[in-house]
Amino acid sequence: MFIRTERSVQEFLRFYPVISTIVIINLLLWVVIDIVQLPIGYTIYNWGIGHNLSVHHGDYWRLITPMFLHSGIGHVVFNCFALVLFGPALEQMLGKTKFILAYFFTGIAGNLGTYVIDPVSITPHLGASGAIYGLFGIYMFMVLFRKDLIDPGNAQIVKVIFFIGLLMTFIQPNINIAAHIFGFIGGFAIAPIILTNTRPFSMARNRPRYRDNTDDVQFNPNRWNKRRIIPTKVRKNFFWIIFGILVLLGLLSRFF
Repeated sequence: MFIRTERSVQEFLRFYPVISTIVIINLLLWVVIDIVQLPIGYTIYNWGIGHNLSVHHGDYWRLITPMFLHSGIGHVVFNCFALVLFGPALEQMLGKTKFILAYFFTGIAGNLGTYVIDPVSITPHLGASGAIYGLFGIYMFMVLFRKDLIDPGNAQIVKVIFFIGLLMTFIQPNINIAAHIFGFIGGFAIAPIILTNTRPFSMARNRPRYRDNTDDVQFNPNRWNKRRIIPTKVRKNFFWIIFGILVLLGLLSRFF
Protein backbone atom coordinates (compact mmCIF):
# COMPACT_ATOMS: atom_id res chain seq x y z
CA MET A 1 0.00 0.00 0.00
CA PHE A 2 2.76 2.45 0.89
CA ILE A 3 5.47 1.45 -1.58
CA ARG A 4 5.17 3.47 -4.78
CA THR A 5 5.33 1.32 -7.93
CA GLU A 6 4.54 4.01 -10.51
CA ARG A 7 7.20 4.18 -13.20
CA SER A 8 6.91 7.92 -13.91
CA VAL A 9 5.41 11.15 -12.68
CA GLN A 10 2.84 10.88 -15.48
CA GLU A 11 1.64 7.53 -14.16
CA PHE A 12 1.35 8.91 -10.64
CA LEU A 13 -0.70 11.86 -11.93
CA ARG A 14 -2.99 9.51 -13.84
CA PHE A 15 -3.59 7.03 -11.04
CA TYR A 16 -3.86 9.56 -8.19
CA PRO A 17 -5.30 12.81 -9.59
CA VAL A 18 -6.64 14.12 -6.27
CA ILE A 19 -3.39 13.67 -4.33
CA SER A 20 -1.47 15.08 -7.29
CA THR A 21 -3.69 18.17 -7.43
CA ILE A 22 -3.37 18.82 -3.69
CA VAL A 23 0.41 18.49 -3.80
CA ILE A 24 0.68 20.77 -6.84
CA ILE A 25 -1.50 23.43 -5.18
CA ASN A 26 0.58 23.25 -2.00
CA LEU A 27 3.86 23.61 -3.89
CA LEU A 28 2.64 26.37 -6.22
CA LEU A 29 1.31 28.47 -3.35
CA TRP A 30 4.54 27.97 -1.41
CA VAL A 31 6.61 29.06 -4.43
CA VAL A 32 4.46 32.15 -5.02
CA ILE A 33 4.50 33.15 -1.34
CA ASP A 34 7.98 32.12 -0.13
CA ILE A 35 10.19 31.98 -3.23
CA VAL A 36 8.89 34.40 -5.86
CA GLN A 37 7.36 36.68 -3.22
CA LEU A 38 4.97 38.39 -5.58
CA PRO A 39 2.48 40.91 -4.13
CA ILE A 40 -0.31 38.43 -4.85
CA GLY A 41 1.53 35.95 -2.64
CA TYR A 42 1.29 38.28 0.34
CA THR A 43 -2.39 38.82 -0.42
CA ILE A 44 -3.06 35.07 -0.56
CA TYR A 45 -1.11 34.51 2.64
CA ASN A 46 -2.88 37.25 4.61
CA TRP A 47 -6.28 36.26 3.23
CA GLY A 48 -5.90 32.51 3.75
CA ILE A 49 -3.79 31.91 6.84
CA GLY A 50 -5.52 30.43 9.88
CA HIS A 51 -6.38 33.11 12.41
CA ASN A 52 -8.91 32.31 15.11
CA LEU A 53 -9.84 35.90 15.95
CA SER A 54 -10.63 36.54 12.28
CA VAL A 55 -12.78 33.39 12.18
CA HIS A 56 -14.52 34.67 15.29
CA HIS A 57 -15.40 37.83 13.32
CA GLY A 58 -16.75 35.91 10.33
CA ASP A 59 -13.78 34.84 8.16
CA TYR A 60 -15.04 31.26 8.03
CA TRP A 61 -13.05 30.41 4.91
CA ARG A 62 -10.00 30.36 7.17
CA LEU A 63 -11.16 26.96 8.40
CA ILE A 64 -10.28 25.63 4.91
CA THR A 65 -7.57 27.76 3.31
CA PRO A 66 -4.77 27.07 5.85
CA MET A 67 -4.74 23.46 4.59
CA PHE A 68 -2.98 24.64 1.42
CA LEU A 69 -0.50 27.13 2.89
CA HIS A 70 2.93 26.29 4.30
CA SER A 71 5.85 28.11 5.84
CA GLY A 72 9.35 27.09 4.82
CA ILE A 73 10.74 24.37 2.60
CA GLY A 74 10.87 21.78 5.37
CA HIS A 75 7.20 22.30 6.18
CA VAL A 76 5.90 21.98 2.62
CA VAL A 77 8.22 19.10 1.66
CA PHE A 78 7.37 17.13 4.81
CA ASN A 79 3.61 17.44 4.26
CA CYS A 80 3.71 16.82 0.51
CA PHE A 81 5.96 13.80 0.97
CA ALA A 82 3.57 12.40 3.59
CA LEU A 83 0.65 12.89 1.19
CA VAL A 84 2.49 11.13 -1.64
CA LEU A 85 3.36 8.17 0.59
CA PHE A 86 0.11 7.67 2.48
CA GLY A 87 -2.61 9.29 0.36
CA PRO A 88 -2.65 7.17 -2.84
CA ALA A 89 -3.91 3.94 -1.24
CA LEU A 90 -6.87 5.73 0.33
CA GLU A 91 -7.64 7.62 -2.88
CA GLN A 92 -7.84 4.33 -4.76
CA MET A 93 -9.86 2.57 -2.07
CA LEU A 94 -12.35 5.38 -1.48
CA GLY A 95 -12.57 6.87 -4.96
CA LYS A 96 -12.12 10.55 -5.84
CA THR A 97 -15.33 11.93 -4.33
CA LYS A 98 -15.09 10.17 -0.98
CA PHE A 99 -11.40 10.96 -0.68
CA ILE A 100 -11.97 14.67 -1.34
CA LEU A 101 -14.78 14.73 1.23
CA ALA A 102 -12.59 12.92 3.79
CA TYR A 103 -9.61 15.21 3.17
CA PHE A 104 -11.61 18.42 3.55
CA PHE A 105 -13.64 17.11 6.48
CA THR A 106 -10.54 16.15 8.47
CA GLY A 107 -8.66 19.33 7.55
CA ILE A 108 -11.61 21.46 8.64
CA ALA A 109 -11.95 19.36 11.81
CA GLY A 110 -8.33 20.18 12.68
CA ASN A 111 -8.79 23.91 12.09
CA LEU A 112 -12.16 23.93 13.85
CA GLY A 113 -10.63 22.21 16.86
CA THR A 114 -7.91 24.86 16.92
CA TYR A 115 -10.60 27.54 16.90
CA VAL A 116 -12.77 25.94 19.59
CA ILE A 117 -9.85 25.68 22.02
CA ASP A 118 -9.02 29.40 21.73
CA PRO A 119 -11.52 31.31 19.56
CA VAL A 120 -9.89 34.72 20.09
CA SER A 121 -6.28 33.65 19.56
CA ILE A 122 -4.19 35.97 17.39
CA THR A 123 -1.53 33.31 16.73
CA PRO A 124 -1.58 32.34 13.02
CA HIS A 125 -1.49 28.70 11.93
CA LEU A 126 -1.22 26.93 8.59
CA GLY A 127 -0.40 23.59 7.00
CA ALA A 128 -1.96 20.34 5.76
CA SER A 129 -0.97 18.30 8.79
CA GLY A 130 -4.50 18.28 10.25
CA ALA A 131 -5.81 16.60 7.11
CA ILE A 132 -2.81 14.25 7.01
CA TYR A 133 -3.49 13.14 10.57
CA GLY A 134 -7.10 12.72 9.47
CA LEU A 135 -5.94 10.17 6.90
CA PHE A 136 -4.15 8.31 9.67
CA GLY A 137 -7.36 8.41 11.67
CA ILE A 138 -9.02 6.51 8.83
CA TYR A 139 -6.13 4.06 8.64
CA MET A 140 -6.25 3.47 12.40
CA PHE A 141 -9.97 2.76 12.18
CA MET A 142 -9.18 0.11 9.56
CA VAL A 143 -6.46 -1.34 11.78
CA LEU A 144 -8.84 -1.64 14.73
CA PHE A 145 -12.24 -2.34 13.15
CA ARG A 146 -11.87 -3.10 9.43
CA LYS A 147 -9.06 -5.62 9.32
CA ASP A 148 -10.49 -6.90 6.04
CA LEU A 149 -9.24 -3.70 4.36
CA ILE A 150 -5.60 -3.78 5.47
CA ASP A 151 -3.09 -6.61 5.78
CA PRO A 152 -1.13 -7.18 9.01
CA GLY A 153 2.16 -5.85 7.59
CA ASN A 154 0.71 -2.52 6.53
CA ALA A 155 -1.33 -2.33 9.74
CA GLN A 156 1.91 -2.57 11.71
CA ILE A 157 3.43 0.22 9.61
CA VAL A 158 0.42 2.44 10.27
CA LYS A 159 0.60 1.88 14.03
CA VAL A 160 4.34 2.57 14.23
CA ILE A 161 4.16 5.74 12.14
CA PHE A 162 1.10 7.01 13.98
CA PHE A 163 2.72 6.66 17.41
CA ILE A 164 5.95 8.25 16.18
CA GLY A 165 3.92 11.10 14.66
CA LEU A 166 1.98 11.51 17.89
CA LEU A 167 5.23 11.70 19.84
CA MET A 168 6.68 14.28 17.46
CA THR A 169 3.49 16.33 17.79
CA PHE A 170 4.30 16.96 21.45
CA ILE A 171 8.10 17.29 21.29
CA GLN A 172 8.54 19.51 18.23
CA PRO A 173 8.25 23.27 18.66
CA ASN A 174 5.72 25.41 16.78
CA ILE A 175 3.31 22.52 16.19
CA ASN A 176 -0.44 23.05 16.10
CA ILE A 177 -1.23 20.20 18.48
CA ALA A 178 -4.98 20.80 18.33
CA ALA A 179 -5.01 20.49 14.51
CA HIS A 180 -3.22 17.14 14.68
CA ILE A 181 -5.46 15.72 17.39
CA PHE A 182 -8.77 16.99 16.03
CA GLY A 183 -7.79 16.06 12.47
CA PHE A 184 -7.13 12.51 13.65
CA ILE A 185 -10.42 12.41 15.57
CA GLY A 186 -12.24 13.68 12.47
CA GLY A 187 -10.72 10.93 10.33
CA PHE A 188 -11.51 8.23 12.89
CA ALA A 189 -15.08 9.52 13.22
CA ILE A 190 -15.84 9.68 9.50
CA ALA A 191 -14.16 6.35 8.72
CA PRO A 192 -17.20 4.11 9.41
CA ILE A 193 -19.21 6.14 6.89
CA ILE A 194 -16.73 6.50 4.05
CA LEU A 195 -15.42 2.94 4.34
CA THR A 196 -18.87 1.52 3.63
CA ASN A 197 -18.73 -0.65 0.48
CA THR A 198 -14.97 -0.07 0.26
CA ARG A 199 -12.70 -2.78 -1.08
CA PRO A 200 -9.08 -3.49 -0.03
CA PHE A 201 -6.35 -1.71 -1.93
CA SER A 202 -5.43 -4.97 -3.68
CA MET A 203 -8.90 -4.97 -5.26
CA ALA A 204 -9.28 -1.23 -5.88
CA ARG A 205 -10.10 -0.15 -9.39
CA ASN A 206 -7.68 1.89 -11.51
CA ARG A 207 -4.70 1.28 -9.27
CA PRO A 208 -1.33 0.61 -10.97
CA ARG A 209 -1.17 -2.90 -12.38
CA TYR A 210 1.78 -4.17 -14.39
CA ARG A 211 2.13 -7.29 -16.46
CA ASP A 212 4.85 -9.78 -15.76
CA ASN A 213 5.37 -13.45 -16.42
CA THR A 214 2.60 -14.44 -14.01
CA ASP A 215 -1.07 -13.65 -13.69
CA ASP A 216 -0.60 -12.17 -10.20
CA VAL A 217 -1.77 -8.56 -10.12
CA GLN A 218 -2.64 -8.38 -6.43
CA PHE A 219 -0.64 -6.46 -3.84
CA ASN A 220 2.27 -8.76 -3.10
CA PRO A 221 5.15 -7.71 -0.85
CA ASN A 222 7.41 -10.15 -2.72
CA ARG A 223 6.69 -8.68 -6.14
CA TRP A 224 10.13 -7.08 -6.17
CA ASN A 225 11.59 -10.58 -6.54
CA LYS A 226 9.80 -10.93 -9.87
CA ARG A 227 10.49 -7.56 -11.41
CA ARG A 228 13.78 -6.15 -10.20
CA ILE A 229 17.04 -7.54 -8.94
CA ILE A 230 17.38 -5.69 -5.63
CA PRO A 231 19.32 -6.98 -2.64
CA THR A 232 17.03 -8.58 -0.07
CA LYS A 233 18.21 -6.28 2.73
CA VAL A 234 17.44 -3.18 0.64
CA ARG A 235 13.99 -4.52 -0.23
CA LYS A 236 13.15 -5.16 3.42
CA ASN A 237 14.37 -1.75 4.55
CA PHE A 238 13.08 0.28 1.58
CA PHE A 239 10.06 1.70 3.39
CA TRP A 240 12.00 2.48 6.55
CA ILE A 241 14.65 4.32 4.55
CA ILE A 242 11.92 6.49 3.05
CA PHE A 243 10.28 6.96 6.43
CA GLY A 244 13.62 7.91 8.01
CA ILE A 245 14.02 10.62 5.39
CA LEU A 246 10.48 11.80 6.14
CA VAL A 247 11.18 12.02 9.87
CA LEU A 248 14.49 13.81 9.23
CA LEU A 249 12.75 16.40 7.09
CA GLY A 250 10.22 16.92 9.83
CA LEU A 251 12.94 17.42 12.42
CA LEU A 252 14.87 19.79 10.16
CA SER A 253 11.76 21.83 9.40
CA ARG A 254 12.26 23.75 12.64
CA PHE A 255 15.46 25.27 11.20
CA PHE A 256 13.88 26.69 8.00
